[in-house]
Amino acid sequence: MRRRSSGLNFNRRKRKINTGLLKEIGIWAGEILLVMVVAVMLVSFVGFRITVVGASMSPTLESGQEILVNRFVYKIFSPKQNDLIVFLPNGNEKSHYYVKRVIAGPGDKVQIKDGVVYVNGEKFTEEAAVSNIENALLAENEITVGEDEYFVLGDNRNNSEDSRYASIGNVKKDHIVGKAWFVVSPWGKFGFIK
Repeated sequence: MRRRSSGLNFNRRKRKINTGLLKEIGIWAGEILLVMVVAVMLVSFVGFRITVVGASMSPTLESGQEILVNRFVYKIFSPKQNDLIVFLPNGNEKSHYYVKRVIAGPGDKVQIKDGVVYVNGEKFTEEAAVSNIENALLAENEITVGEDEYFVLGDNRNNSEDSRYASIGNVKKDHIVGKAWFVVSPWGKFGFIK
């Protein structure tokens, strides 16, 4: 008598599933997903990359350099003197990001006399090599920085549109997007910003 070879056969062997391989694939997929989630959170809440436009921060930063901006730090702390901040002038979201150095904060009095910056009547201590200012503009007369505002200057003092100009003025804290903290390009300048 001949048995049928087609149809249901309950005597067939079940294939063994390689649980070790499945486990390894699951771990890899989980790690990749975790890295993607962390990357999205870092970009969304901590930092992002911008390109420096213009020579106003030379020699600290040069036009075309790409920098990372820490947008989280100013949610906890306020900007302080000599910080390099990134902001949108007057909150204009259609403008490129500006990078400038904080000279004075809320309540401070700023004046530029004989090419030198004075804050609260004392000569400002520069952390960058800067030249004397040829044109004080709005800061020729003493300026009192308002609440939640900052007086900023570019390091290239004679080639910088900054708080001395009416088009920029004091920068409101709401318009500051973060702190410039790391150069990523070009590779020769790679590192933290001082």
